[in-house]
Amino acid sequence: MKTENNNNRTLKAAALVEKARGGNRTSFQGLVNMFQEDIYRLAYYRTFSQMDAEDLTQEVFEQAYRKMNTLQDPQRFSAWLYSIAVNRCNDFLRKRKYLALLRLRTAQEPDFMNAAKDMGNSHYDKIEKKRFWKQVKLMLHKLSAMERQVFTLRFMDHRNINEIADILGKNESTIKTYLYRALNKVRKHSELLKDYRESV
Repeated sequence: MKTENNNNRTLKAAALVEKARGGNRTSFQGLVNMFQEDIYRLAYYRTFSQMDAEDLTQEVFEQAYRKMNTLQDPQRFSAWLYSIAVNRCNDFLRKRKYLALLRLRTAQEPDFMNAAKDMGNSHYDKIEKKRFWKQVKLMLHKLSAMERQVFTLRFMDHRNINEIADILGKNESTIKTYLYRALNKVRKHSELLKDYRESV
């Protein structure tokens, strides 16, 4: 059933892409409506800031609109859009890290916690938010950059192995290797991982 829904979404998105490439802004807005929540979630899980995630989401769609004609296969729109989002977030995080070094400070914890409170998903309501986000931050810091990308795409963005390989431009066996390594590194967080698996 989930595969069927994904296929229907892919076909619907492809039809909108074809019209959007012809300059139809209404069709592009349809794509924004279809993927905005996914891209926001992707950005939020990488920045842990509601404001930054909102800004990045807007920038991702602006870039997608400008580069729409470079997408050769409309049915690959989802993976193409995720690639833009991942790259944009990586650029943002590199810049933020550099600025943090210059200013000798990091993102403020209150901003992080306030953003967490705004997330209304019932999955998060079952877990004490402060403890949950503390575990997430500790867990992600244990991973290498690529392990973190794969783990986040799999468990937070709910992408399958094939989609992750497409998004990151790697083969599936490589993705599985990184995922295996990531899971080994965070095995002490078994309770949190169980929640992720049940939500996927």
